[in-house]
Amino acid sequence: KAISGAPNFGWTFYAPLSTTYAPDTVTYFIFGVHMMGISSIMGAINVIATILNMRAPGMTLMKMPLFVWTWLITAFLLIAVMPVLAGVVTMMLMDVHFGTSFFNAAGGGDPVLFQHIFWFFGHPEVYIMILPAFGVVSQIIPTFSRKRLFGYHSMVYAVASIAILSFIVWAHHMFTVGMPLFGELFFMYATMLIAVPTGVKVFNWITTMFRGSLTFETPMLFSIAFVVLFTIGGFSGLMLAIAPSDFQYHDTYFVVAHFHYVLVPGAIFGIFAAVYYWLPKWCGRMYSETLGKLHFWLSFVGMNLAFFPMHFLGLAGMPRRIPDYALQFADFNSISTVGAFMFGATQLLFLYLVIKTIRSGEPATDQVWESAEGLEWTIPSPAPYHTFSTPPEVK
Repeated sequence: KAISGAPNFGWTFYAPLSTTYAPDTVTYFIFGVHMMGISSIMGAINVIATILNMRAPGMTLMKMPLFVWTWLITAFLLIAVMPVLAGVVTMMLMDVHFGTSFFNAAGGGDPVLFQHIFWFFGHPEVYIMILPAFGVVSQIIPTFSRKRLFGYHSMVYAVASIAILSFIVWAHHMFTVGMPLFGELFFMYATMLIAVPTGVKVFNWITTMFRGSLTFETPMLFSIAFVVLFTIGGFSGLMLAIAPSDFQYHDTYFVVAHFHYVLVPGAIFGIFAAVYYWLPKWCGRMYSETLGKLHFWLSFVGMNLAFFPMHFLGLAGMPRRIPDYALQFADFNSISTVGAFMFGATQLLFLYLVIKTIRSGEPATDQVWESAEGLEWTIPSPAPYHTFSTPPEVK
């Protein structure tokens, strides 16, 4: 059958728009979501089995690098929430093709039910995106501070707490649907509570840097920007957590600003930091530090130009998901446009840098990053009981 057109909804695909008024392509969309869910679950099982069964001798769980811990917890989150997403898109499929009315009020269903199921998946999902970046930054900051990570155990417990709490805050995306007062209070306080372990992590990163022998290579620059900008996103998230305030912020560009201040400096900068940190290990060649720092500063300026004005637009009342806007919003929108093009074009420089490094970079030394332990890549966790290296006295 010929495809009649693209889906007519955004990434949240709210019913009944996505079921009652959707083009035929919604069926292909549902199939794609199922494929994504299967691949995510299989990948997560692989990660968990690898971490639990294939660690080095003496590498107990509480001695693992933080990056491994964050991926272990992320994998459990994936296994927990992907079936929920599969369930909601299957209910959509039933509504579209088999005459059910899960989300159609005319048939006795409830469109708000879709939001509950979707956000029960959707909120842990944003932590799935950010937790591995937490692990990356927890590796990089100790290396360039020449210190062990401050509060290793508290970092592990904080990541686990974030994962658990992520399951009981989903309805803060839905304060305006008319839920009971008790529900609003519960989700407001639960959302505020999840800021505590996040604050612990930020405190530990800053304390790791405190009085360290800092150097500012490109991975460290992206990691520091991650901490600073992610914290700004966290503060705007606390504003959105306050239910009566959220009535004003909801579906405005303030939410867009918050979301992007968490995920662009969070997930994207975390990926950049990881690439610069491990690229010499991946390909055996060293990148150009000058080009790396140029990429960082252009990305940093472009990102802030693109997303910071959105806070002001949202507080001034500009709604999201509109094709046009009132004239008084034009100036801030033009600044955002310049920043967005700047941020996007800068990634072509990143692509060039990676290709150039792989093809013609200087050979990497055995000890690319000098760290507190004198290791090539430091492990910011307690040392394992055994390593594969031969003790000096035995040589």
